[in-house]
Amino acid sequence: MYGLFYFYDKKVMSTKILFIYNANSDTGSKLLDFAHKIISPATYNCALCSLTFGSFTENKQWKAFRERLLANGYELEFLHKDEFQKSYKSKFGHAFTYPIILVETPHDLEVLVTTEKLNGFETVEELVAAVKFSVGSASLL
Repeated sequence: MYGLFYFYDKKVMSTKILFIYNANSDTGSKLLDFAHKIISPATYNCALCSLTFGSFTENKQWKAFRERLLANGYELEFLHKDEFQKSYKSKFGHAFTYPIILVETPHDLEVLVTTEKLNGFETVEELVAAVKFSVGSASLL
């Protein structure tokens, strides 16, 4: 099944959505991020992390939505920014800001939800609504 994505009034068919966190994957970074989320959550610099995960577990509403995406045939890839840069930089050569949500098309990566929008979301409901709107699927309600 292919998803129908909307980018600047252009329709794009794809099934792979990439969620890129504004955090690195090494153990030291993970420990610092964990502490930062607990000590000073208001200044934590990864809105995607904060919206989808609490201090210890995945947000239940986000998890349910993520599972609906998978059940509807979407491939989801969750990457730290260093993992993304290593895996995709040579392939696509883009410079993105993080966090960001992208979709992989046959020839490129397209922005699904911008860093600015992610940083402006205050609730997981806003994030879910933005992804639902971008994939244009009523079956994800």
